[in-house]
Amino acid sequence: MSVAVVTDSTAYLPEELVEGYGIHVVPLYVVLAGHSGREGLDIGPGDVARALSVRGHSVSTSRPTPGDFVAAYRRALQGADRLVSIHLSSELSSTTDAARLAASQVGEHIVTVVDTRSAAMGAGFAVLAAARSAAAGADAAAVARTARETAEATRTLFVVDTLEHLRRGGRIGSAAAVLGSALAVKPVLHVQDGRVVPLEKVRTSARALNRLVQRAVEAAGQGPVSVAIHHLAAPERAERLAAEIRDRLPQLRELHVSELGAAVGAHVGPGAVGIVVAPFWREPDEVTYSDPSED
Repeated sequence: MSVAVVTDSTAYLPEELVEGYGIHVVPLYVVLAGHSGREGLDIGPGDVARALSVRGHSVSTSRPTPGDFVAAYRRALQGADRLVSIHLSSELSSTTDAARLAASQVGEHIVTVVDTRSAAMGAGFAVLAAARSAAAGADAAAVARTARETAEATRTLFVVDTLEHLRRGGRIGSAAAVLGSALAVKPVLHVQDGRVVPLEKVRTSARALNRLVQRAVEAAGQGPVSVAIHHLAAPERAERLAAEIRDRLPQLRELHVSELGAAVGAHVGPGAVGIVVAPFWREPDEVTYSDPSED
C-alpha cells in the first residue's frame, strides 16, 4: 500500500523537498486590495509585505474550499492508495475543517486528516517527517502517527515588530496586543495548544532576538534536531539568527531559512522572524506495513 502526503500552503516547506517527496500542496487564499488569489501562486510574501507597509491597507486570508481538497485528493490518489493530509492548527484556521469535509466525500478510510495544532514549519516538519516515513514504506496509520508525534515535539517561537496584525486577524487576544503596545514591549511569542500566546516580554528588539535564540537552544536540548528560520521582509535578521543557531547547536542536522508566505505573513507583518525546532526524523528500525487483506 502506497501513501501520499497532502498539506496546505502554510507549511512553507522548501520547494526541493516538496518535489523530492511528491508532497501535494493545497493553497490558501489571500485577499489583497480587493483581489483574491492563491498563496504562492498568485500572491507572494512581497505583495503582502508591501501592502502592510502602507497605512490603512489590510490583508485577509481564507481557507481552501472542500472542493479544492477533493480535487487535490483525487490527483494524489492517481499514484497512491492512501492519503495523509496534514494541516495548520484548527485554532488558527478552518483549513483542517475543509480537509475533513473533503475526506468524508473521498472516503475517510482513504484519507486521514491530521491537525498539527501549529503553523509554518511547525506544521512543515510534521509533513516532512510523514513524507519521509511514507517513502520508507510505512502504512497510513504509521505515517499519520509520525506526523502527530513530530508536531507535538516541535516548538515554534517568533517575534513581531507589532502585535497589531495578529490582533486584527484574531490570532492573538486583544488584551495581550494592547498590553504590548501600551508598554512598548517586544514579546517572544510561541504556539501553544494550537494558539499564539506570549512566552516572554522584553523591552527591546535586540533583547527579543537574543531571547528567541536562547529559547530555541533550550528547546533543542541535546539530541539531533532540525531547525527552520522564517521571516517576512527581514532577510538580514533571519541570516543572523541562522548563524547563531549554527554556532550554538552542535547537534543540528538540517537548517532551512525561508520567507513566510502571504497567508501567515498577513498576520505577523513585515519584520517578523521565527525559529522552529523539531526532532530530527530518523527511520525506525522496524517499519509498519499494512495487511494486504485490509485493502
